[in-house]
Amino acid sequence: MEQAEAVRAFFASLHYADAAALAAGFLLDRLLGDPPRLPHPVQAIGWAVKTGEALFRRLFPKQERLAGTLLVIAVCAGTFFLTAGLCNLARTLSRLASFLFESLLVWQILSARSLQREAMGVYEQAARGDAGAARKAVSRIVGRDTAHLSLEEVIRAAVETVAENLADGVAAPLFFLALGGPPLGMLYKAVNTMDSMIGYKNERYLLFGRSAAKLDDGANWVPARLSALLIIAAAGLLDLDAKGALRIYRRDRLKHESPNSGCPESACAGALGVSLGGDAFYAGVLCEKPRLGDPERPLNPGDIIAAVRLMYCASFLCLIIAVAVQEALRGGLEGL
Repeated sequence: MEQAEAVRAFFASLHYADAAALAAGFLLDRLLGDPPRLPHPVQAIGWAVKTGEALFRRLFPKQERLAGTLLVIAVCAGTFFLTAGLCNLARTLSRLASFLFESLLVWQILSARSLQREAMGVYEQAARGDAGAARKAVSRIVGRDTAHLSLEEVIRAAVETVAENLADGVAAPLFFLALGGPPLGMLYKAVNTMDSMIGYKNERYLLFGRSAAKLDDGANWVPARLSALLIIAAAGLLDLDAKGALRIYRRDRLKHESPNSGCPESACAGALGVSLGGDAFYAGVLCEKPRLGDPERPLNPGDIIAAVRLMYCASFLCLIIAVAVQEALRGGLEGL
């Protein structure tokens, strides 16, 4: 009994957000996105990563991998326990304060509306046929070189980004929020932020950023596959090619260099009946990538809208699953 009580207390201490806070935070993200002038937790995480990198490189100048691993541990631990402490503080104030604070955290952890806003900015320029403006718009959401992309390549990059970010911007955060509330959700955000900052295979970060990259791969393994299945289901609901999405997902998901990115991208390619992926330049260096999907037709600006619709439909399905999992966990904990 003592062990069961300890297990129940541990998971209860993690599982702060209830279904109402999760849904409210999702709705806030849907309505508002990330207001540009509002401080965001990712900014604090980014500052911690930059400061920690300088510190650990100075402490371990000849042990880059160790230094990078210690940075990952420090940022993850700090993010988790700070969030948990603030959630506990809100709970001591009142139930309303706890609900409001948790809702705000969920809102900050999700990024569907911001992704939609940026993708639609690319669509508007592509629909006008302004390749230069479209390249500038897509450069805000992709890491590849965009200066010489054709208009179709710009559209392809935008569609790929929408599909890939369904996983790490919506499905993965909801997955971890359902399992452990805002502390675990914010911990995932820290992992994803570190990967975007130091998880590169270049001379500076090949060793230093390896732990961050591997941890991000592990954290996204289930959400990436979940997001692909959600895209397939959403394709059926939106009268797109659900069978094609499943077929291309099963055939092409492992072609991508990343163990996760190929899952939602291949499902999206199949749903739209287009080809995604292909070679791209990063910092002037050619990166050879396989094609995902069949080139049944050239991409057009409307494919960005279709990808955004798929992303939102899949996001709502993911919210339903997250709430169900959360309530099941709550009921299980109460039964211990």
